[in-house]
Amino acid sequence: MVRLTSGNRKWWILATMTGALSMILIDETAVSVALPTIQRDLHMSPSGLQWVVNSYLLTLACCVAVGGRLGELLGQARMFRLGAVAFVAASAGCGLAGSGAWLIAARAAQGLAAAAMMPASGAIVINAFGAGERGRAMGTYGGISTVSLALGPLLGGLLTQGITWRAVFWINLPVGLAMLALAQSTLPADDPERGAVMDWPGAATLVPGLMAIVFALMQSAQWGWASPATIGLLGGGAALLAAFVFTEARRGSPLVQLKLFASRNFSAGTTVLGCVQFALTGLTVFGAIYAQEILGFGPITAGLALLPVMLPVMLLSPAAGRAYDRLGPRALVTAGAALLGTGTIWTAGLLGTFRYAWLLPGLVLTGIGIALVMTPVSTDALNTAPPTWRGQAQGVIQTLRHLGGTVGLAIMGTAVARTQRARLAGALSAAHGDPAVLAKLSAAMRGALKDSLAAGISSALYIGGAVVLASAVAAWALLRRVTPADARPAPATPPPPDSARAGSPVRCGDPAWRG
Repeated sequence: MVRLTSGNRKWWILATMTGALSMILIDETAVSVALPTIQRDLHMSPSGLQWVVNSYLLTLACCVAVGGRLGELLGQARMFRLGAVAFVAASAGCGLAGSGAWLIAARAAQGLAAAAMMPASGAIVINAFGAGERGRAMGTYGGISTVSLALGPLLGGLLTQGITWRAVFWINLPVGLAMLALAQSTLPADDPERGAVMDWPGAATLVPGLMAIVFALMQSAQWGWASPATIGLLGGGAALLAAFVFTEARRGSPLVQLKLFASRNFSAGTTVLGCVQFALTGLTVFGAIYAQEILGFGPITAGLALLPVMLPVMLLSPAAGRAYDRLGPRALVTAGAALLGTGTIWTAGLLGTFRYAWLLPGLVLTGIGIALVMTPVSTDALNTAPPTWRGQAQGVIQTLRHLGGTVGLAIMGTAVARTQRARLAGALSAAHGDPAVLAKLSAAMRGALKDSLAAGISSALYIGGAVVLASAVAAWALLRRVTPADARPAPATPPPPDSARAGSPVRCGDPAWRG
Protein backbone atom coordinates (compact mmCIF):
# COMPACT_ATOMS: atom_id res chain seq x y z
CA MET A 1 0.00 0.00 0.00
CA VAL A 2 1.09 3.57 -0.67
CA ARG A 3 2.20 5.48 2.42
CA LEU A 4 0.43 8.82 2.31
CA THR A 5 1.14 12.09 4.07
CA SER A 6 -0.67 15.39 3.83
CA GLY A 7 2.12 16.64 1.58
CA ASN A 8 2.40 13.81 -0.94
CA ARG A 9 -1.22 12.65 -1.32
CA LYS A 10 -1.99 15.12 -4.09
CA TRP A 11 1.07 14.01 -6.07
CA TRP A 12 0.04 10.36 -5.81
CA ILE A 13 -3.43 11.39 -6.99
CA LEU A 14 -1.85 13.21 -9.94
CA ALA A 15 0.27 10.17 -10.84
CA THR A 16 -2.76 7.86 -10.69
CA MET A 17 -5.02 10.07 -12.78
CA THR A 18 -2.27 10.80 -15.32
CA GLY A 19 -1.61 7.09 -15.76
CA ALA A 20 -5.32 6.41 -16.22
CA LEU A 21 -5.77 9.15 -18.82
CA SER A 22 -2.66 7.96 -20.66
CA MET A 23 -4.14 4.45 -20.86
CA ILE A 24 -7.36 5.86 -22.34
CA LEU A 25 -5.57 7.98 -24.94
CA ILE A 26 -3.10 5.27 -25.96
CA ASP A 27 -6.08 3.08 -26.87
CA GLU A 28 -7.24 5.76 -29.33
CA THR A 29 -4.14 5.34 -31.49
CA ALA A 30 -2.26 2.13 -30.57
CA VAL A 31 -4.68 -0.08 -32.46
CA SER A 32 -4.10 1.73 -35.77
CA VAL A 33 -0.87 -0.07 -36.68
CA ALA A 34 -2.39 -3.44 -35.71
CA LEU A 35 -5.35 -3.13 -38.09
CA PRO A 36 -3.84 -5.04 -41.07
CA THR A 37 -2.98 -7.98 -38.80
CA ILE A 38 -6.43 -7.88 -37.20
CA GLN A 39 -8.05 -7.88 -40.64
CA ARG A 40 -6.16 -11.02 -41.69
CA ASP A 41 -6.74 -12.81 -38.39
CA LEU A 42 -10.47 -12.06 -38.02
CA HIS A 43 -11.28 -11.91 -41.76
CA MET A 44 -12.80 -8.43 -41.51
CA SER A 45 -13.96 -6.23 -44.36
CA PRO A 46 -12.37 -2.77 -44.83
CA SER A 47 -15.53 -1.07 -43.54
CA GLY A 48 -15.67 -3.38 -40.53
CA LEU A 49 -12.01 -2.67 -39.81
CA GLN A 50 -12.75 1.06 -39.79
CA TRP A 51 -15.25 0.53 -37.00
CA VAL A 52 -12.61 -1.04 -34.77
CA VAL A 53 -11.38 2.54 -34.39
CA ASN A 54 -14.67 4.40 -34.86
CA SER A 55 -16.72 2.47 -32.28
CA TYR A 56 -14.31 3.51 -29.52
CA LEU A 57 -14.26 7.18 -30.56
CA LEU A 58 -18.02 7.31 -31.13
CA THR A 59 -19.07 6.11 -27.67
CA LEU A 60 -16.35 8.15 -25.95
CA ALA A 61 -17.23 11.43 -27.68
CA CYS A 62 -20.99 11.03 -27.23
CA CYS A 63 -21.12 9.80 -23.64
CA VAL A 64 -18.34 11.68 -21.86
CA ALA A 65 -20.66 14.56 -20.86
CA VAL A 66 -23.02 12.02 -19.24
CA GLY A 67 -20.04 10.52 -17.45
CA GLY A 68 -19.15 13.95 -16.08
CA ARG A 69 -22.63 14.45 -14.64
CA LEU A 70 -22.77 10.97 -13.12
CA GLY A 71 -19.47 11.71 -11.39
CA GLU A 72 -21.09 14.65 -9.63
CA LEU A 73 -24.09 12.58 -8.57
CA LEU A 74 -22.24 9.41 -7.48
CA GLY A 75 -18.89 10.92 -6.49
CA GLN A 76 -15.83 11.39 -8.72
CA ALA A 77 -13.71 8.71 -7.03
CA ARG A 78 -16.52 6.15 -7.23
CA MET A 79 -17.16 6.97 -10.88
CA PHE A 80 -13.47 6.65 -11.67
CA ARG A 81 -13.29 3.21 -10.05
CA LEU A 82 -16.40 1.98 -11.85
CA GLY A 83 -15.02 3.22 -15.17
CA ALA A 84 -11.62 1.64 -14.54
CA VAL A 85 -13.14 -1.77 -13.74
CA ALA A 86 -15.28 -1.60 -16.88
CA PHE A 87 -12.28 -0.52 -19.00
CA VAL A 88 -10.18 -3.46 -17.81
CA ALA A 89 -13.04 -5.88 -18.50
CA ALA A 90 -13.67 -4.42 -21.97
CA SER A 91 -9.95 -4.60 -22.77
CA ALA A 92 -9.95 -8.28 -21.85
CA GLY A 93 -12.93 -8.74 -24.17
CA CYS A 94 -11.01 -7.07 -27.01
CA GLY A 95 -8.01 -9.32 -26.48
CA LEU A 96 -10.18 -12.44 -26.51
CA ALA A 97 -12.25 -11.41 -29.56
CA GLY A 98 -12.97 -14.28 -31.92
CA SER A 99 -14.76 -12.26 -34.59
CA GLY A 100 -14.93 -8.76 -35.98
CA ALA A 101 -18.36 -8.10 -34.47
CA TRP A 102 -17.10 -9.19 -31.04
CA LEU A 103 -14.10 -6.87 -31.29
CA ILE A 104 -16.20 -3.87 -32.41
CA ALA A 105 -18.66 -4.40 -29.53
CA ALA A 106 -15.83 -4.67 -27.00
CA ARG A 107 -14.24 -1.50 -28.39
CA ALA A 108 -17.56 0.33 -27.96
CA ALA A 109 -17.63 -0.87 -24.34
CA GLN A 110 -14.09 0.48 -23.91
CA GLY A 111 -15.28 3.87 -25.11
CA LEU A 112 -18.18 3.88 -22.64
CA ALA A 113 -15.81 3.03 -19.78
CA ALA A 114 -13.40 5.76 -20.88
CA ALA A 115 -16.30 8.23 -20.91
CA ALA A 116 -16.85 7.43 -17.22
CA MET A 117 -13.17 7.69 -16.25
CA MET A 118 -12.02 10.73 -18.20
CA PRO A 119 -14.12 13.55 -16.69
CA ALA A 120 -13.72 12.10 -13.20
CA SER A 121 -9.93 12.03 -13.51
CA GLY A 122 -9.70 15.70 -14.54
CA ALA A 123 -12.07 16.84 -11.79
CA ILE A 124 -10.14 14.83 -9.18
CA VAL A 125 -6.83 16.45 -10.19
CA ILE A 126 -8.18 20.00 -10.27
CA ASN A 127 -9.81 19.56 -6.84
CA ALA A 128 -6.68 18.03 -5.28
CA PHE A 129 -4.54 21.12 -5.89
CA GLY A 130 -4.79 24.68 -4.71
CA ALA A 131 -5.46 27.56 -7.07
CA GLY A 132 -1.79 28.48 -7.45
CA GLU A 133 -0.66 24.93 -8.27
CA ARG A 134 -3.29 23.82 -10.75
CA GLY A 135 -1.46 24.96 -13.85
CA ARG A 136 1.62 22.95 -12.92
CA ALA A 137 -0.48 19.90 -12.03
CA MET A 138 -2.58 20.07 -15.19
CA GLY A 139 0.60 20.60 -17.21
CA THR A 140 1.87 17.25 -16.01
CA TYR A 141 -1.54 15.59 -16.37
CA GLY A 142 -2.16 16.90 -19.89
CA GLY A 143 1.42 16.85 -21.16
CA ILE A 144 2.21 13.23 -20.32
CA SER A 145 -1.20 12.13 -21.55
CA THR A 146 -0.81 13.95 -24.88
CA VAL A 147 2.59 12.31 -25.36
CA SER A 148 0.91 8.96 -24.70
CA LEU A 149 -1.59 9.71 -27.46
CA ALA A 150 1.22 10.08 -30.00
CA LEU A 151 3.27 7.18 -28.67
CA GLY A 152 0.29 4.87 -29.14
CA PRO A 153 1.22 3.86 -32.71
CA LEU A 154 4.80 3.10 -31.64
CA LEU A 155 3.65 0.97 -28.71
CA GLY A 156 1.07 -0.75 -30.92
CA GLY A 157 3.74 -1.54 -33.50
CA LEU A 158 6.11 -2.98 -30.90
CA LEU A 159 3.43 -5.20 -29.37
CA THR A 160 2.00 -6.35 -32.70
CA GLN A 161 5.39 -7.17 -34.22
CA GLY A 162 6.92 -8.60 -31.05
CA ILE A 163 3.98 -10.49 -29.51
CA THR A 164 0.49 -10.35 -31.04
CA TRP A 165 -2.12 -7.71 -31.85
CA ARG A 166 -4.10 -8.95 -28.86
CA ALA A 167 -1.33 -7.67 -26.57
CA VAL A 168 -2.35 -4.11 -27.57
CA PHE A 169 -5.43 -4.70 -25.42
CA TRP A 170 -4.05 -7.13 -22.85
CA ILE A 171 -1.49 -4.58 -21.68
CA ASN A 172 -4.39 -2.58 -20.24
CA LEU A 173 -5.08 -5.31 -17.68
CA PRO A 174 -1.96 -4.88 -15.49
CA VAL A 175 -1.93 -1.11 -16.04
CA GLY A 176 -5.61 -0.75 -15.18
CA LEU A 177 -5.35 -2.95 -12.11
CA ALA A 178 -2.38 -0.90 -10.91
CA MET A 179 -4.41 2.30 -11.36
CA LEU A 180 -7.27 0.78 -9.36
CA ALA A 181 -4.92 -0.21 -6.53
CA LEU A 182 -3.43 3.29 -6.41
CA ALA A 183 -6.88 4.87 -6.54
CA GLN A 184 -7.99 2.76 -3.59
CA SER A 185 -5.04 4.02 -1.56
CA THR A 186 -4.87 7.65 -2.63
CA LEU A 187 -8.28 9.07 -3.51
CA PRO A 188 -10.11 10.98 -0.76
CA ALA A 189 -13.68 10.27 0.30
CA ASP A 190 -16.34 11.37 -2.16
CA ASP A 191 -18.55 14.39 -1.60
CA PRO A 192 -21.31 13.91 -4.19
CA GLU A 193 -23.84 16.61 -4.95
CA ARG A 194 -26.70 16.31 -2.47
CA GLY A 195 -30.32 16.21 -3.55
CA ALA A 196 -29.54 16.13 -7.27
CA VAL A 197 -31.02 13.65 -9.73
CA MET A 198 -29.95 12.44 -13.14
CA ASP A 199 -31.35 14.43 -16.06
CA TRP A 200 -32.58 11.54 -18.19
CA PRO A 201 -34.48 13.74 -20.73
CA GLY A 202 -31.24 15.63 -21.32
CA ALA A 203 -29.30 12.40 -21.82
CA ALA A 204 -32.02 11.10 -24.17
CA THR A 205 -31.55 14.11 -26.49
CA LEU A 206 -27.80 14.78 -26.10
CA VAL A 207 -26.39 11.28 -26.61
CA PRO A 208 -28.43 10.26 -29.72
CA GLY A 209 -28.04 13.78 -31.15
CA LEU A 210 -24.26 13.63 -30.86
CA MET A 211 -24.19 10.03 -32.11
CA ALA A 212 -26.17 10.94 -35.22
CA ILE A 213 -23.85 13.82 -36.05
CA VAL A 214 -20.62 11.96 -35.27
CA PHE A 215 -21.78 8.86 -37.17
CA ALA A 216 -22.63 10.99 -40.21
CA LEU A 217 -19.23 12.69 -40.10
CA MET A 218 -17.40 9.37 -39.79
CA GLN A 219 -19.33 7.88 -42.72
CA SER A 220 -19.25 11.00 -44.91
CA ALA A 221 -16.14 9.90 -46.78
CA GLN A 222 -17.90 6.65 -47.76
CA TRP A 223 -21.44 7.98 -48.29
CA GLY A 224 -20.58 11.44 -49.59
CA TRP A 225 -21.55 14.77 -48.04
CA ALA A 226 -24.58 15.17 -50.31
CA SER A 227 -26.07 11.72 -49.69
CA PRO A 228 -29.55 11.54 -48.10
CA ALA A 229 -28.17 9.42 -45.26
CA THR A 230 -25.51 11.99 -44.35
CA ILE A 231 -27.88 14.94 -44.62
CA GLY A 232 -30.64 13.13 -42.72
CA LEU A 233 -28.39 12.15 -39.81
CA LEU A 234 -26.86 15.62 -39.60
CA GLY A 235 -30.29 17.25 -39.64
CA GLY A 236 -31.78 14.83 -37.14
CA GLY A 237 -28.81 15.20 -34.83
CA ALA A 238 -29.00 19.00 -35.01
CA ALA A 239 -32.72 18.88 -34.16
CA LEU A 240 -32.06 16.67 -31.12
CA LEU A 241 -29.30 18.99 -29.91
CA ALA A 242 -31.60 22.00 -30.31
CA ALA A 243 -34.19 20.16 -28.20
CA PHE A 244 -31.46 19.41 -25.65
CA VAL A 245 -30.53 23.10 -25.30
CA PHE A 246 -34.21 24.10 -25.02
CA THR A 247 -34.81 21.47 -22.32
CA GLU A 248 -31.63 22.10 -20.32
CA ALA A 249 -32.22 25.83 -20.03
CA ARG A 250 -35.38 25.08 -18.02
CA ARG A 251 -34.19 22.31 -15.70
CA GLY A 252 -33.10 22.84 -12.13
CA SER A 253 -30.55 20.00 -12.18
CA PRO A 254 -29.45 19.73 -15.82
CA LEU A 255 -27.15 17.20 -17.42
CA VAL A 256 -24.92 20.05 -18.61
CA GLN A 257 -24.84 23.41 -16.89
CA LEU A 258 -25.33 25.71 -19.88
CA LYS A 259 -24.33 28.57 -17.57
CA LEU A 260 -20.76 27.32 -18.04
CA PHE A 261 -20.90 28.84 -21.52
CA ALA A 262 -21.79 32.23 -20.03
CA SER A 263 -18.08 32.41 -19.16
CA ARG A 264 -16.35 33.85 -22.18
CA ASN A 265 -13.16 32.06 -21.19
CA PHE A 266 -14.91 28.70 -21.02
CA SER A 267 -16.62 29.16 -24.39
CA ALA A 268 -13.53 30.52 -26.15
CA GLY A 269 -11.17 28.02 -24.53
CA THR A 270 -13.19 24.95 -25.42
CA THR A 271 -13.59 26.24 -28.98
CA VAL A 272 -9.82 26.66 -29.31
CA LEU A 273 -9.30 23.18 -27.86
CA GLY A 274 -11.66 21.69 -30.46
CA CYS A 275 -9.82 23.52 -33.26
CA VAL A 276 -6.45 22.29 -32.00
CA GLN A 277 -7.73 18.72 -31.87
CA PHE A 278 -9.13 19.21 -35.39
CA ALA A 279 -5.60 19.76 -36.69
CA LEU A 280 -3.77 17.42 -34.30
CA THR A 281 -5.90 14.36 -35.13
CA GLY A 282 -5.40 14.88 -38.85
CA LEU A 283 -1.67 15.44 -38.42
CA THR A 284 -1.29 12.27 -36.34
CA VAL A 285 -3.36 10.03 -38.64
CA PHE A 286 -2.20 11.35 -42.00
CA GLY A 287 1.34 11.88 -40.76
CA ALA A 288 1.58 8.16 -39.98
CA ILE A 289 0.17 7.35 -43.43
CA TYR A 290 2.64 9.70 -45.12
CA ALA A 291 5.58 8.21 -43.20
CA GLN A 292 4.67 4.62 -44.11
CA GLU A 293 3.13 4.90 -47.58
CA ILE A 294 5.34 7.65 -49.03
CA LEU A 295 8.60 7.69 -47.07
CA GLY A 296 8.60 3.91 -46.71
CA PHE A 297 8.99 3.83 -42.92
CA GLY A 298 7.93 0.76 -40.96
CA PRO A 299 5.34 1.03 -38.17
CA ILE A 300 7.94 1.51 -35.44
CA THR A 301 9.93 4.07 -37.44
CA ALA A 302 6.73 5.90 -38.33
CA GLY A 303 5.94 6.18 -34.62
CA LEU A 304 9.42 7.53 -33.95
CA ALA A 305 8.94 10.09 -36.73
CA LEU A 306 6.26 11.79 -34.60
CA LEU A 307 8.62 12.34 -31.66
CA PRO A 308 9.59 15.88 -32.79
CA VAL A 309 5.96 16.79 -32.19
CA MET A 310 5.61 15.05 -28.84
CA LEU A 311 8.95 15.78 -27.16
CA PRO A 312 8.23 19.54 -26.92
CA VAL A 313 4.83 18.69 -25.46
CA MET A 314 6.40 16.48 -22.81
CA LEU A 315 9.14 18.99 -21.97
CA LEU A 316 7.17 22.23 -22.10
CA SER A 317 3.69 21.34 -20.78
CA PRO A 318 4.69 21.61 -17.08
CA ALA A 319 6.37 24.97 -17.79
CA ALA A 320 3.28 26.14 -19.65
CA GLY A 321 1.20 25.17 -16.64
CA ARG A 322 3.41 27.20 -14.30
CA ALA A 323 3.28 30.16 -16.72
CA TYR A 324 -0.51 29.92 -16.71
CA ASP A 325 -0.52 30.25 -12.91
CA ARG A 326 1.27 33.60 -13.32
CA LEU A 327 -0.04 34.99 -16.61
CA GLY A 328 -3.46 33.51 -17.27
CA PRO A 329 -4.45 31.99 -20.62
CA ARG A 330 -4.58 34.77 -23.21
CA ALA A 331 -0.95 35.23 -24.25
CA LEU A 332 -0.04 31.55 -23.95
CA VAL A 333 -3.02 30.20 -25.89
CA THR A 334 -2.74 32.82 -28.63
CA ALA A 335 0.98 32.19 -29.11
CA GLY A 336 0.51 28.42 -28.98
CA ALA A 337 -2.29 28.37 -31.54
CA ALA A 338 -0.28 30.65 -33.84
CA LEU A 339 2.78 28.37 -33.60
CA LEU A 340 0.70 25.24 -34.10
CA GLY A 341 -1.02 26.69 -37.17
CA THR A 342 2.27 27.93 -38.61
CA GLY A 343 3.99 24.58 -38.02
CA THR A 344 1.12 22.67 -39.63
CA ILE A 345 1.18 24.92 -42.71
CA TRP A 346 5.00 24.61 -42.93
CA THR A 347 4.65 20.83 -42.88
CA ALA A 348 1.89 20.95 -45.51
CA GLY A 349 4.01 23.07 -47.85
CA LEU A 350 7.01 20.73 -47.73
CA LEU A 351 5.41 17.30 -47.94
CA GLY A 352 6.06 17.29 -51.67
CA THR A 353 9.83 17.34 -51.12
CA PHE A 354 9.63 13.74 -49.76
CA ARG A 355 12.42 14.64 -47.33
CA TYR A 356 11.72 14.10 -43.66
CA ALA A 357 14.47 16.53 -42.58
CA TRP A 358 12.63 19.44 -44.23
CA LEU A 359 9.54 18.67 -42.16
CA LEU A 360 11.32 18.79 -38.80
CA PRO A 361 11.03 22.57 -38.14
CA GLY A 362 7.29 22.44 -38.75
CA LEU A 363 6.86 19.39 -36.51
CA VAL A 364 8.82 21.03 -33.68
CA LEU A 365 6.80 24.27 -33.97
CA THR A 366 3.65 22.17 -33.85
CA GLY A 367 4.78 20.46 -30.64
CA ILE A 368 5.64 23.77 -28.96
CA GLY A 369 2.25 25.15 -29.96
CA ILE A 370 0.40 22.14 -28.54
CA ALA A 371 2.24 22.50 -25.22
CA LEU A 372 1.30 26.19 -24.94
CA VAL A 373 -2.38 25.56 -25.73
CA MET A 374 -3.49 22.29 -24.15
CA THR A 375 -2.62 22.81 -20.50
CA PRO A 376 -3.63 26.49 -20.16
CA VAL A 377 -6.93 25.94 -21.99
CA SER A 378 -7.90 22.84 -19.97
CA THR A 379 -6.89 24.39 -16.65
CA ASP A 380 -8.58 27.69 -17.38
CA ALA A 381 -11.84 26.08 -18.50
CA LEU A 382 -11.99 24.10 -15.25
CA ASN A 383 -10.98 27.15 -13.21
CA THR A 384 -13.99 29.06 -14.50
CA ALA A 385 -16.34 26.40 -13.14
CA PRO A 386 -17.46 26.27 -9.50
CA PRO A 387 -16.15 23.14 -7.75
CA THR A 388 -19.51 21.34 -7.89
CA TRP A 389 -19.65 21.79 -11.66
CA ARG A 390 -16.16 20.59 -12.50
CA GLY A 391 -17.20 17.07 -13.41
CA GLN A 392 -19.66 18.46 -15.94
CA ALA A 393 -17.11 21.00 -17.14
CA GLN A 394 -14.55 18.26 -17.78
CA GLY A 395 -17.19 16.23 -19.61
CA VAL A 396 -18.03 19.20 -21.84
CA ILE A 397 -14.34 19.92 -22.48
CA GLN A 398 -13.64 16.34 -23.55
CA THR A 399 -16.83 16.18 -25.64
CA LEU A 400 -15.88 19.27 -27.63
CA ARG A 401 -12.27 18.13 -27.89
CA HIS A 402 -13.20 14.74 -29.35
CA LEU A 403 -15.86 16.25 -31.58
CA GLY A 404 -13.19 18.60 -32.93
CA GLY A 405 -11.00 15.63 -33.75
CA THR A 406 -13.87 13.75 -35.39
CA VAL A 407 -14.91 16.72 -37.52
CA GLY A 408 -11.28 17.36 -38.44
CA LEU A 409 -10.68 13.78 -39.50
CA ALA A 410 -13.86 13.77 -41.60
CA ILE A 411 -13.15 17.08 -43.37
CA MET A 412 -9.45 16.45 -43.83
CA GLY A 413 -10.12 12.90 -45.03
CA THR A 414 -12.51 14.26 -47.63
CA ALA A 415 -9.86 16.75 -48.76
CA VAL A 416 -7.29 13.98 -49.12
CA ALA A 417 -9.65 11.80 -51.19
CA ARG A 418 -10.76 14.60 -53.51
CA THR A 419 -7.25 15.89 -54.15
CA GLN A 420 -6.02 12.38 -54.84
CA ARG A 421 -8.81 11.72 -57.32
CA ALA A 422 -8.21 15.05 -59.09
CA ARG A 423 -4.45 14.46 -59.40
CA LEU A 424 -4.86 10.90 -60.67
CA ALA A 425 -7.59 11.95 -63.12
CA GLY A 426 -5.24 14.60 -64.44
CA ALA A 427 -2.43 12.10 -64.92
CA LEU A 428 -4.72 9.68 -66.78
CA SER A 429 -6.19 12.49 -68.88
CA ALA A 430 -2.74 13.61 -69.95
CA ALA A 431 -2.02 10.10 -71.19
CA HIS A 432 -5.28 9.77 -73.18
CA GLY A 433 -4.72 8.91 -76.82
CA ASP A 434 -0.92 8.77 -76.60
CA PRO A 435 0.23 5.14 -77.05
CA ALA A 436 3.75 5.92 -75.89
CA VAL A 437 2.53 7.48 -72.65
CA LEU A 438 -0.02 4.72 -72.08
CA ALA A 439 2.70 2.10 -72.47
CA LYS A 440 4.71 3.76 -69.70
CA LEU A 441 1.72 4.42 -67.49
CA SER A 442 2.00 1.32 -65.30
CA ALA A 443 5.65 2.06 -64.55
CA ALA A 444 4.82 5.65 -63.69
CA MET A 445 1.69 4.87 -61.67
CA ARG A 446 3.57 4.37 -58.42
CA GLY A 447 5.01 7.87 -58.74
CA ALA A 448 1.60 9.31 -59.60
CA LEU A 449 0.02 7.64 -56.58
CA LYS A 450 2.79 8.93 -54.36
CA ASP A 451 2.43 12.48 -55.67
CA SER A 452 -1.36 12.44 -55.37
CA LEU A 453 -1.31 11.13 -51.80
CA ALA A 454 1.24 13.76 -50.76
CA ALA A 455 -0.84 16.48 -52.42
CA GLY A 456 -3.99 15.22 -50.69
CA ILE A 457 -2.38 15.16 -47.25
CA SER A 458 -0.89 18.59 -47.91
CA SER A 459 -4.32 20.04 -48.73
CA ALA A 460 -5.73 18.51 -45.54
CA LEU A 461 -2.98 19.99 -43.38
CA TYR A 462 -3.49 23.42 -44.96
CA ILE A 463 -7.11 23.23 -43.80
CA GLY A 464 -6.06 22.20 -40.29
CA GLY A 465 -3.48 24.96 -40.08
CA ALA A 466 -6.00 27.58 -41.20
CA VAL A 467 -8.54 26.45 -38.61
CA VAL A 468 -5.98 26.72 -35.79
CA LEU A 469 -4.76 30.16 -36.95
CA ALA A 470 -8.36 31.37 -36.88
CA SER A 471 -8.65 30.06 -33.31
CA ALA A 472 -5.54 32.06 -32.37
CA VAL A 473 -7.33 35.25 -33.40
CA ALA A 474 -10.37 34.22 -31.35
CA ALA A 475 -8.16 33.48 -28.32
CA TRP A 476 -6.55 36.92 -28.44
CA ALA A 477 -9.91 38.65 -28.82
CA LEU A 478 -11.87 36.74 -26.16
CA LEU A 479 -9.66 35.20 -23.45
CA ARG A 480 -8.97 37.13 -20.25
CA ARG A 481 -7.19 36.35 -17.00
CA VAL A 482 -9.53 34.44 -14.67
CA THR A 483 -9.37 33.90 -10.93
CA PRO A 484 -10.36 30.32 -10.01
CA ALA A 485 -13.94 30.03 -8.83
CA ASP A 486 -12.93 28.64 -5.43
CA ALA A 487 -9.93 30.89 -4.85
CA ARG A 488 -12.02 33.56 -3.11
CA PRO A 489 -15.50 34.07 -1.69
CA ALA A 490 -18.30 34.40 -4.19
CA PRO A 491 -19.09 38.06 -4.77
CA ALA A 492 -22.16 39.56 -3.13
CA THR A 493 -23.13 41.15 -6.43
CA PRO A 494 -22.12 40.35 -10.01
CA PRO A 495 -19.02 42.28 -11.17
CA PRO A 496 -19.49 45.21 -13.52
CA PRO A 497 -19.56 44.25 -17.21
CA ASP A 498 -16.32 46.05 -17.99
CA SER A 499 -14.23 44.35 -15.28
CA ALA A 500 -12.69 41.86 -17.70
CA ARG A 501 -11.70 44.58 -20.14
CA ALA A 502 -10.21 46.67 -17.37
CA GLY A 503 -7.71 43.90 -16.63
CA SER A 504 -8.99 42.94 -13.17
CA PRO A 505 -9.54 39.27 -12.33
CA VAL A 506 -12.91 38.01 -13.54
CA ARG A 507 -15.17 36.55 -10.87
CA CYS A 508 -16.74 33.57 -12.51
CA GLY A 509 -17.93 31.58 -9.49
CA ASP A 510 -21.32 33.26 -9.49
CA PRO A 511 -23.64 31.32 -11.85
CA ALA A 512 -25.17 34.63 -12.93
CA TRP A 513 -21.81 35.86 -14.22
CA ARG A 514 -21.57 36.81 -17.86
CA GLY A 515 -17.99 37.15 -19.06
